[in-house]
Amino acid sequence: MTSAILKVTCQDKKGIIAAVSGFISERGGNIITLDEFVDRASNTFFMRVEWDVQDFSIERKDIAATLEVLAAAGSFSGKWELFFSDIRPRMAVFVSRYDHCLWDLLLRHRAGELRCDIPVVISNHEDLKPVADFFDIPYRVVPVTADTKAQDERRQMDILGEFAIDFVVMARYMQVLSEDFLSRYQNRVINIHHSFLPAFEGARPYHRAFERGVKVIGATAHFATADLDKGPIIHQATLPISHQDTVDDLIIKGRDIEKRVLCDGVKLYIARRVFVHGNRTIIL
Repeated sequence: MTSAILKVTCQDKKGIIAAVSGFISERGGNIITLDEFVDRASNTFFMRVEWDVQDFSIERKDIAATLEVLAAAGSFSGKWELFFSDIRPRMAVFVSRYDHCLWDLLLRHRAGELRCDIPVVISNHEDLKPVADFFDIPYRVVPVTADTKAQDERRQMDILGEFAIDFVVMARYMQVLSEDFLSRYQNRVINIHHSFLPAFEGARPYHRAFERGVKVIGATAHFATADLDKGPIIHQATLPISHQDTVDDLIIKGRDIEKRVLCDGVKLYIARRVFVHGNRTIIL
């Protein structure tokens, strides 16, 4: 079954759901899911609706334009985005030397859990090339230094263009992306942070968590922004620990939860369920 997915972000007003659901049903579409939310503080309406297009009376190439007419007729100004379930987004994975998130993403992708294509892995080191080779995925190395960072990022962006990449996942990529890079891929770069934000940012988080005697550790998948580790949060989870856990235990458990949280965050993004609203997300 092929479905269409419509994401709407606009000012809230009466009749939006009725207009969209009527538009779909009157043209032979069968609604599969419809979720909506209104942020009262900003009076912003969010909706994700998915419908079966098998018997839809409008050709796929004309649906977006017809929806624009519908939005204009109802004065539903805002952002209307249309996707189709059989068009798989193309994801590039950025890595450095840690391999646990890369292995997990590629294994889940091979198992069919991630409905996307992964045409390239990009790294600033040679170390993880055998992992990409195991999955027959091209592995491109772009060393990054402080003196050549702008040039290095241009090379990375050229590779992303070469492979027609839609979004990027930083699977423990130990470099800070520039504001220029992130502006070109705004809300399209997903990062995994190795603690439950905002606690224990920066280096050696598990050592500092151990020293603080915390009772939970966690991980946060978020959009990368120029404001380091403070982008809109997509998904989070925690894991209980105790005084019996050593730093090594925390690191092992932390890597496991990092993998799970990153994968879940990527799944939400691929399913077109993530709406960015200011510095937070709405997940429908």
